[in-house]
Amino acid sequence: MGAYWPYFALVAMVAALFLVERRHRAAVTRLEENALAILIAAITIISFTQVVARYGFNSGWGGALELNRILFAWLILFGMSYGVKTGLHLGVDAAIRIFPPRAFKIAALFGALCVLLYAVILLSSDWLGLFGARSKGGAVFYWTKFFNIGLGLDDLRYPEFIQSLFGVQDRVQRWIAYLMLPVGLALLAFRALEAIFQIARGSRELIIAGHEAEELVAENKGLLED
Repeated sequence: MGAYWPYFALVAMVAALFLVERRHRAAVTRLEENALAILIAAITIISFTQVVARYGFNSGWGGALELNRILFAWLILFGMSYGVKTGLHLGVDAAIRIFPPRAFKIAALFGALCVLLYAVILLSSDWLGLFGARSKGGAVFYWTKFFNIGLGLDDLRYPEFIQSLFGVQDRVQRWIAYLMLPVGLALLAFRALEAIFQIARGSRELIIAGHEAEELVAENKGLLED
């Protein structure tokens, strides 16, 4: 039972998100956008200050590169579920656009299902053994391993006052930095499942981005001709 607690935690997180979003979808979207904006701003500020420190004062922070790398990974892992939710991921749909409506919907559902399977397989591939596949591990196994051993990062360290105040080790634990790996994939799986239901109900066309540019041209066709 103890080995499965990360899975229960992820399921509880997704369930809580689903319930909150049913009543406050706009607020959840704003929260996601603010989180992404903070990550982008942090990466920009750290990079800028490091350039100034290095070329202006011949100094710098040794953990900046590692922190930027972690923040960039968080941006990607968190942003991919937001992209599915808002239909921002780019895709090629020229071929399926010529399909009849029923075949088009089946293709759209298949695409969303592939995203769901991608996220679930990366979370844990152990279950593929039920189908005869020789696979093991995944993001949850990887994260749990670092959580149990408490290994620290290479360069990113806690400030000395944090070490003294809380009695923690000097280096930031890897499980903290890698937490977004299982969380991001769980969110991606949830958004893909959500997209499957939306496509099935007809409230959404595809899991990838729509044709905003084409729609904009169509709406302003008269203005362009004038």
